[in-house]
Amino acid sequence: MHWTFLFIAAALEIVWATGLKYTHGFTRLWPSVGVGSAMAASMFLLALAARGLPIGTAYAVWTGIGAVGTAIAGIVLFHESASALRLVCIALIITGVAGLKFLAK
Repeated sequence: MHWTFLFIAAALEIVWATGLKYTHGFTRLWPSVGVGSAMAASMFLLALAARGLPIGTAYAVWTGIGAVGTAIAGIVLFHESASALRLVCIALIITGVAGLKFLAK
């Protein structure tokens, strides 16, 4: 169950990090409310996941998934660079996150 909480928390991190673009510096009410809600839910679920997982692993997986997901969202939604080097770096983050998941006790 802890891994489930962690993956949902990471998905919500992607939502709030991507949503920051839509808040226009927190000057738009509803996108700001959505981002704040996703942040709170993401942190809450991360805290629940950390009850049963090593905090270093939980935090690294949470931020890794969030970073990769947000980078991909930037490429898809905002037409950010998808250069080969950037994609290699994203793949390295995925490799690190997968390693932490499978090596966690």
